[in-house]
Amino acid sequence: MTANRTSARGGSAGSSRPGPTGGGPLSGYVVIDLTSGIAGAYCTKHLADAGARVIAAEPPRGAALRRRSVSGAIPDPGAGPTLRSDTDANVRPDADAGPRSASDADVRTDAGTSLRPGADGALFQFLAGGKHSVVVDSTHPNDRALLENLLSGADAVIWSPGSAPAEDPLFAPVAIRERHSHLVVTAITPFGLDGPWAGRPATEFTLQAWSGGVVGLGRGAPERAPIHIGGDVGEWFAGAHAAAATLTARQRALRTGTGELVDLSMLETQILGLSYYPVSFYDTVNRPFRTQRRLSRPGVATAADGLIAVGCGTAQQWFDLCVMVGHPEWIDEDPTPAITERTNEKAAEIAAWFAGHKVDEIRELATAFRIPNSPVASGADVTGLDQHRARDFFTVNPRDGFVQPGPPFRSTPAVLHSPEPAPVLGEHTDHYRTAPIGKPGSGTAEDRPAAPDPAGDSANPLPFEGLRVLDMTTFWAGPSCTHYLAMQGAEVIHVESAQRPDGTRLIAGVPIDEDQWWEKSGIFSGLNTNKRGITVDFRTEAGREVLRRLVASCDVLVENYTPRVVEQIGLDYDTVRTLRPDAIMVRMPGFGLDGPWRDNPAFAYVIEDASGLTWRTGYPDENPVEPYSLGDPNAGVHALVALLLALEHRRRTGEGMLVEAAMVDAALNITAEQVIEYSAYGRLLERAGNRGPHAAPQNLYRAAGVDEFGRPDNWIALAVATDEQWEALVEVLGRPAWATGPRLRTAAGRHARHDEIDEHLAAWFAERTAGAIVALLWEAGIPVAEVRQPHRQTEIPQLAHRHFFEPVEHPVNPTARHSTVPARFSAGPARYHRTHAPLLGQDNATVLAQLGYSASEIETLERDKVIGGTPGS
Repeated sequence: MTANRTSARGGSAGSSRPGPTGGGPLSGYVVIDLTSGIAGAYCTKHLADAGARVIAAEPPRGAALRRRSVSGAIPDPGAGPTLRSDTDANVRPDADAGPRSASDADVRTDAGTSLRPGADGALFQFLAGGKHSVVVDSTHPNDRALLENLLSGADAVIWSPGSAPAEDPLFAPVAIRERHSHLVVTAITPFGLDGPWAGRPATEFTLQAWSGGVVGLGRGAPERAPIHIGGDVGEWFAGAHAAAATLTARQRALRTGTGELVDLSMLETQILGLSYYPVSFYDTVNRPFRTQRRLSRPGVATAADGLIAVGCGTAQQWFDLCVMVGHPEWIDEDPTPAITERTNEKAAEIAAWFAGHKVDEIRELATAFRIPNSPVASGADVTGLDQHRARDFFTVNPRDGFVQPGPPFRSTPAVLHSPEPAPVLGEHTDHYRTAPIGKPGSGTAEDRPAAPDPAGDSANPLPFEGLRVLDMTTFWAGPSCTHYLAMQGAEVIHVESAQRPDGTRLIAGVPIDEDQWWEKSGIFSGLNTNKRGITVDFRTEAGREVLRRLVASCDVLVENYTPRVVEQIGLDYDTVRTLRPDAIMVRMPGFGLDGPWRDNPAFAYVIEDASGLTWRTGYPDENPVEPYSLGDPNAGVHALVALLLALEHRRRTGEGMLVEAAMVDAALNITAEQVIEYSAYGRLLERAGNRGPHAAPQNLYRAAGVDEFGRPDNWIALAVATDEQWEALVEVLGRPAWATGPRLRTAAGRHARHDEIDEHLAAWFAERTAGAIVALLWEAGIPVAEVRQPHRQTEIPQLAHRHFFEPVEHPVNPTARHSTVPARFSAGPARYHRTHAPLLGQDNATVLAQLGYSASEIETLERDKVIGGTPGS
């Protein structure tokens, strides 16, 4: 179908469904944006798209994002030329770029053209659509008074360090809260606002290292340095978390009539996104999840005519892969395989088979076997994948016409605004000088915060107290969404079946002949505290009746099966709303509820392949490497944002909602820069190992000594982001002759001579221990990090200060430390984990009795194996 640049797209990207009526679920909600960088801009984009009035306070020169192009495509008259070689900038200009289309040549833009000096960059236009711009010169009293007036009339502030208005002490987060108690103030910083590491220099790259995510899931071959995930993904992921945290605080503000300070740590978001609950896993079974780095096979493989990604995440998928590549005898060699080890043992034979077959042939076979697979998408070709085209996912920017992603979720009814133009710098300054916002929340009657309830149980109730959630999710993406609700006070009922328990129960490496082996997964425990647990065999009519009664009793249903499963058991949205007219149903399919990939199995890695996350990760002389992590929790936090907006919609209208939060749509949003750079400028962003466009030098360097496993695998992440940091590094190095020349005084010069710098730094790092290096460089104000094994996250003093990990007792396992949420809320709670993760079928009798089942009926269900507490029972 033909995309209409001016039509309302609403919650269905590219479809003809109408946009929201009444301004969206956040209509009347006013947000002041005091941020710099992607995290803050992406946070406020979520709010603006849902109808909030977002007012960005910019310095006279404009936000730095206005001039951002990681390919160097935007001339910046104020900063001089940004000359870099294409290799060092991780960019390949496409000589054959030509017009780009979002779908079937319906939406076109002329690629390969650079913007004029002073023009706004394409990424800024994507992130700032629909926002207002006010120029604030913090040296001028009138401008400071203007900003103060805006704060008086707002509902929320999103803050991060870096811009001139935000750096004014008068507008620091704590200072704002002291003067404006009605505001929700969300601060986004690398480590949090206080604690031993607060204010220390960091970049997205060094935070990945501290999180353990660089090595945690075995990314990269052991003979080379570990590999970070490219594309500034930590910034985007933190922005989504900041949006969820802000909406969470809003839920409480609507009940209490006051705001709070939300202190978000980007380190903590990286831990939740790039590592798979390694601390609770370690404490539960007394060993790390992995002890060495190994590539996941097949992973990204070379076929006869290009790259193809094929995943192997379960034993059944390994067995099917054995048959597919013509080696069924491998199954009998080890009927209970350790998959990563087995695929690496057979890597040569697998690679040879792939090399002899074409991409389309492999995809057809793998899909028939239900083995996860995908093309390896890049900014150049992701818009042409048949699934994205069939769903008409991509749209055009309404100001400059380049291709950009559609929204990260769809809904019925639609609640998101159509794409709107980004504001010109200072476009709304005069308006707000003469027209104050008014009282906070004054846009609509239902939007106003309630007066504090003196009869309430607590001055600071948990944000989701009274919310009842039916959790039909498994593995990582879905449970991470519902777990957040449970930690913030919702009653969450997690549904499994005794015949097929939650898949994370199987990730423990515990022999199945060990007593209660299914209760010994620290990953399951890490994702499911505070939940109630029941088992239901919904293949039976009696089991489906249990589900129907549960649906009728719950406010929210969240599920992440392939679409056909829920529909086969008769729980599509039409059925759900007959059982509960105001129900919110959140569906989290891998690839969406329609399109040719609709029923394909989706794991994190295949979502990463289909969205561009994989393309930007790896060394330039090797195939890309799957991140093997972020695809799941990124889907979870975007589904959470969608769910919170659905609650806002229901509060205002009394209506329920169907939310379609496809995993791939969320991933395509955090890789937006790839397709935007290619469409707007004809620049293909490439992977570059551990280098990046924002810092030079940036890399991992081996330190002296051996790691805890006895290998020389100690690494330090260094990112020199400014010329001042380079001068500080030169001083720490002792001002050697190679580092003091004029060639290296600029970022352009250091990018061009990165190989030379790496050689010298590698020699210097190799003579010193990791701890000594970090102490020296941090003292000098240089972003640096030790690449930590993820199970050692608890050794980070900043996390201890913020109580990010909490000990949780368990009736079967040892007490284990569990991660919490990545933000500290000034209104609490002081502790997040109140009960351990449920044992299999633990709450069957209690929940069923609440649904009206008698004791004898419950006994019958157990005798008939509709419910149970033992796998296979």
